[in-house]
Amino acid sequence: MTVCPCGSNQHYADCCGKFIEGGVIASTAEALMRSRYTAFVTRHLDHIERTHAPEIREDFNRAEAERMAEECEWKGLEIRNVSENGDNAEIEFVIRFRRDKQDMIQLERSSFRRDDGQWLYVSGEINPQGPQRFVNKVGRNDPCPCGSGKKAKKCCGTTTVLD
Repeated sequence: MTVCPCGSNQHYADCCGKFIEGGVIASTAEALMRSRYTAFVTRHLDHIERTHAPEIREDFNRAEAERMAEECEWKGLEIRNVSENGDNAEIEFVIRFRRDKQDMIQLERSSFRRDDGQWLYVSGEINPQGPQRFVNKVGRNDPCPCGSGKKAKKCCGTTTVLD
């Protein structure tokens, strides 16, 4: 069984795979968000491009997306907050990845819109509460570098390098 990279613990084909490769439309903004993360991990960049809202689709930089997908070792996705209001949604999430031999954490707040029943990515603000951080070794009792305020061992300790 291939577990979906989005963190759902479901089989890829039953989770994000059906949106990325199966032609199924995501029924929620969160499902679309998870499938977009998984598309980066699995390098299905057509899914990323096709789920951009029409007004920003021409801004999609495929070469940059390919470079990012190639250079990064994806470590995980954590959905922090989802707020849907009718045909609009905002999702705050954290992605963890390794790039240039550095463990990285990126916080993003993305906006989505439902057009004719299909959720689309509209915009995103990377690290809205501060700059991207390089993660140094973290002690088990140190605050988690993701900014949650929890101890590392109770939060991201499984994905963060601990002393």
